[in-house]
Amino acid sequence: MDRSPGPDSEGVPEGIPQPLSQPAPSADAPPPPPAAPHTGGKHEHRWLILAVIATAQLMVVLDATIVNIALPSAQDDLGFTDGNRQWVVTAYALAFGSLLLLGGRIADLVGRKAVFLAGLAGFAVASALGGAATSFGMLVFARALQGVFGALLAPAALSLLSTTFTDARERAKAFGIYGAVAGSGAAVGLLLGGVLTEYLDWRWCLYVNLAFAAAAMIGGWRLLHPGAPDDRPRLDVPGTLLVSAGLFCIVYGFSNAETHAWGDPLTWGFLVVGAVLVTAFAWWQTRAAHPLLPLRVVLDRDRGASFLAMFISGAGMFGVFLFLTYYMQQILGYTPVKTGLAFIPMVAVMVVVSVLTTNVLVPRFGAKPIVPLGMGLSAAGMVWLTTLDTTSGYALHVLPPLLVFGLGLGLVFAPAMSMATAGVAAHDSGVASAMVNTSQQVGGSIGTALLNTLATSAATNYLVGKRPTPEAQAQAQVQSYETAYWWSALFFAIGCAVTVVLYRRGRPANSHLGGGAAHM
Repeated sequence: MDRSPGPDSEGVPEGIPQPLSQPAPSADAPPPPPAAPHTGGKHEHRWLILAVIATAQLMVVLDATIVNIALPSAQDDLGFTDGNRQWVVTAYALAFGSLLLLGGRIADLVGRKAVFLAGLAGFAVASALGGAATSFGMLVFARALQGVFGALLAPAALSLLSTTFTDARERAKAFGIYGAVAGSGAAVGLLLGGVLTEYLDWRWCLYVNLAFAAAAMIGGWRLLHPGAPDDRPRLDVPGTLLVSAGLFCIVYGFSNAETHAWGDPLTWGFLVVGAVLVTAFAWWQTRAAHPLLPLRVVLDRDRGASFLAMFISGAGMFGVFLFLTYYMQQILGYTPVKTGLAFIPMVAVMVVVSVLTTNVLVPRFGAKPIVPLGMGLSAAGMVWLTTLDTTSGYALHVLPPLLVFGLGLGLVFAPAMSMATAGVAAHDSGVASAMVNTSQQVGGSIGTALLNTLATSAATNYLVGKRPTPEAQAQAQVQSYETAYWWSALFFAIGCAVTVVLYRRGRPANSHLGGGAAHM
């Protein structure tokens, strides 16, 4: 098997022995030239590296939902109000979403192994702090700290994946697995959170991250090679400040809309300021000598389509993970554990389809028919969910649309992630990976706020002029979920139209799948 070095300086363990057939140098031979920096590529540990990266990514993704299950218990224990409850979730989203691009560029500057390990260590410390929280303020601070280190960890993990797997076929398999982990992490968080909360304590929803982080740190320390690209760029300080502040304002504005009216000054004010700052950032990137997000990264049609696909699917998928969770617990009377188990068939379909898509379908047909098809199937699954009512059952009414939705997401996530980082130069790999996570995180924040607001309005409107009997309130809840499903279906329909227009026709060239500096 070819174990020649690839295009980056990380992703290979130190100490790989040279072939035994290599002749030893004679005593009077000139000294060999200095060894070139290890540049990564194919090697016998690449699949172990994938396991390490997937473990770290799973920890970051599931943390967005695992705490949701624990919130009622944490609220009873620490005694904070319903109005403050959102900050346990929002603090993480604000720090994570606003700092991802900076985290990706830091990985390019310092080195992906160092940033990956630092992100894991910091995330573990923040999780331990949150699990030991004795007050609401301490818990919120720990959640924000988790977001900070998650913003370092997530782009470094995806960047390591894109630079470790440079063979087109193996890259497809690796991104299929990684995409399945990223897409199913929210559902895994619901299941794991339910088990830990029901059988142990809400604090274990945070303590469990210590196990994930320890496993990933041991593997990363032994398998990854240190160093940073020789042509690493300088940090664009003005661009960093503009985009971090802009994303913070946008995420905060939409998060505020969940508990306040859209006309509230804190809602529209932050959204306007955020839009202005992000626009100024885009303008500055055309002028900066060392831009934080080089336009060459986002203006490629396939990469641009992939970023938009991640953004739209991030917004739409909460129609399932959030509102279907409410439906099963509040209407069907499921326990947290049973609710989590109900999502497992969807996760299984997503995993299998993700691997098959990037390994078989995209190399044969290209992304243009595959990702739009996934968007269309996801929209169909959401429309199907609108038929649920107070008398629906799981096997006949919930499971079939869940399987269709899992099929659709499997066709979207893995190829979009792979295409978003393919062909990127080594010194841009971190920031390109950060854009993938930023697209999904900001899309999720916007989708959560919009869907929550629309669902709440639908429930309120339904109860106008009706007696608030238990039956009427249950029907109002179903009406609110149905509204969320319809809007999620609209998001995916828009995603179908956008990706069918933007993705290039035909099969991707090897250079486009393989990634690396040579292709940029």
